[in-house]
Formats: sequence, structure tokens, C-alpha cells
Amino acid sequence: MIVSLEKIASAEYGLIICYPRYDPNEVERRIAEMRNLGVVAVCFGGDKIVAGLPVLGKGCVGIVIQAVLNDGRRVALKIRRVDSEPERIMHEARMLQMANNVGVGPRLLGYTNNLLMMEYIEGLLLPKWVKMMGCEESASIKLRGVLRDILEQCWRLDSIGLDHGELSWADKHIIVDSHNGAHILDFETASDRRRAANVTSVSQYLFIKGGLAKIIEERIGRVNKDALLRLLRAYKIERSRKNFELILDALGLIA
Repeated sequence: MIVSLEKIASAEYGLIICYPRYDPNEVERRIAEMRNLGVVAVCFGGDKIVAGLPVLGKGCVGIVIQAVLNDGRRVALKIRRVDSEPERIMHEARMLQMANNVGVGPRLLGYTNNLLMMEYIEGLLLPKWVKMMGCEESASIKLRGVLRDILEQCWRLDSIGLDHGELSWADKHIIVDSHNGAHILDFETASDRRRAANVTSVSQYLFIKGGLAKIIEERIGRVNKDALLRLLRAYKIERSRKNFELILDALGLIA
């Protein structure tokens, strides 16, 4: 469902723009910010429901919807909740820009105090994508490629000292697109001040704990968890490329 900016100010849609308290004046200010970013319409669709409307996502900082730019491109637009701190969007924009600098995350396209505009990534959340993969050799090869891609992206984040913060339970933070490319999303709790632990966090999630790790093991073979834990501890002490590649080798992911 596509709604132009001229119609979005109504109470029917305005609660999405100004969640969780509708304020017509604040809605108008945010619509003006959208126009400044080149947005001409917003799209309602997704797995989450907010105020009776489907959206791409809902979190502590904002509501994520799809938007249409004046050149026809579709983008993802995070709209700050009125009950979250104004600096949260600015912080996420800075974290996402850092990630983009090493080829990680959806591309940052613009931001204001209330809006974060990003590349729209279409695909499946990692758990759903993995469950759809069969057990044949071709599927195993694709899965190994995606797992290596995720770990390489986490290595690049570690190398610049940017900790995502949510990858130890990443069910909603990694999407796989139609070309089997992995994308790490949602940098709202990321930090460049705490010690980066992306490789160790995502390795625990993918190969050691939880239901997804069990499914992955069924697809690519048994992982020696004790050996992996030893390598992760060594990597945590010395975050070097050599130690990272030892982890890849133990997982059978060396190219």
C-alpha cells in the first residue's frame, strides 16, 4: 500500500510517523524532513503490525517502513519514536556510516534528527533462509558461502573497533538476498567505545548455541565445539587475521 506524503498526515497514518503519541504538528515537521530527503510517498508492508498497519520493523528507537524517492527508488526509512532520545538516530547514522566504510550494512542514504534513510535490502532473515536450504551438496556450498560472508563482515567490523551489540542472538539482524549475499542490519545499539566482539558473538550464534546452530550443523556437518571455543578465546585475546583464519579453517570455511 503506497501513500503519498499529502495523505500521510491524517490520523489514520500519522501514528506511524509519530509513534506512540500522535501529534499533528510533529507529524508535519517530520513530513517536511521526509521531503528534504527526497521522499514522495511511503509504503506499508511487512511482518510487523503497528497501529493496524504493516511495517518492516519496530524497535526501541523507531518504526521502519519502506519509502519511495522522487527518482522512483525504494528505500528503508527508520522514523524515530517520539518517546526515544533524539540523539539515538544520529548515533545510529554514525555507526552505520562506520560500517559502510568497511562494506558492511545497508548503505546510509541520509538522515535528520528524526529519520534514518537506508538502502532497502530485500531478502529473507537468516533463520528462515537456512531452513529453506536443502541438504544436497549445492545447498551446502551456498550455505558455507553465506556463513563465510557473515564472518568476514564481522571480522571487518572488529578490525575497526565497531561492536554491533546484537549478534549473539542475530535472528532479526541478518538478511540473505536473492543472490545469496548476507547483510547485517540494525546498528542502533552498536558502539565504537566497547570492545568489539562481532566474530565471537556471531560464531556462538551460528555454530554453538540455539536451534539455528543445530540446523546449520545438519547442513554442513559436525563442528568441533570445544576446538572452536578454544580458537574463539585465542581470537578474543589477540584479534588478528591469523587467529580469525584459524576459526574459518576449523569451520571448514577457508576458500
